[in-house]
Amino acid sequence: RMACFNGCHCLADRRQNSILYSILKNDKQTELHARVHQGIAQQACSCGSKKKVTLRCQQITCKAASAVLVKTLKFIKNVPCFRELPGDDQLLLVRHCWAPLLVLGMAQDRIDFETTETPEPSILERILTNGQGIQEDPHQQNDLLSISETQGIKAFLGKCWGLDISTKEYAYLKGAALFNPDLPGLHCQHYIHGLQREAQQALNEYVKMVHREDPARFAKLFITLSMLRNINANVITELFFRPLIGTVNMEDLLLEMFYGK
Repeated sequence: RMACFNGCHCLADRRQNSILYSILKNDKQTELHARVHQGIAQQACSCGSKKKVTLRCQQITCKAASAVLVKTLKFIKNVPCFRELPGDDQLLLVRHCWAPLLVLGMAQDRIDFETTETPEPSILERILTNGQGIQEDPHQQNDLLSISETQGIKAFLGKCWGLDISTKEYAYLKGAALFNPDLPGLHCQHYIHGLQREAQQALNEYVKMVHREDPARFAKLFITLSMLRNINANVITELFFRPLIGTVNMEDLLLEMFYGK
């Protein structure tokens, strides 16, 4: 092929100067580049987001998260409007709102965490061990999460710290997160909706008074609050509490901490 192209310059020039040839060549190159980039994107998505991770400083981080959980439950108990609700509604709110409130508490206390990738055994290792050798701890395997499952928590913490949220703003945000009227089964849904609106209104008035130079701050805080909807309680449990409580049911532990003490 090289000899042919070197010996037939006219043919090569005509092919390269042809409009049709140029269009087809560009189309093929574009298609090729598109396929390559698509392949790279798919590979990055399938591999990167599914890699398993665990806490880097597990003991320190889990202890800090447990301290925040205690303060979170104490905060809920000390809200007068919450104590006026029927017991069933209190139970529903605690079950569904503890995880968002915990992450808000972690943001307020500036508790960050780092994860480390956990390599999976290769096919060769599995074949050689044949199910023998080092026995895996089932509790340790339970706290392995994918990178994508922890990115949302990290993104929320970073968003809060970027806004430099004050203590009062955190309190109003917690109130808005606690009184969630969208939970099915609530007896006092309209009343709880009103409590959420009061918390949001109080936040808006406070922001207008303190941050007059930033008229968009309330919108930024509201968007940050909406990010809590993507916080998964199971992910929070596996990441921060499973290493400590083992097979104990997290919901049972919460109710014991909340009502038993």
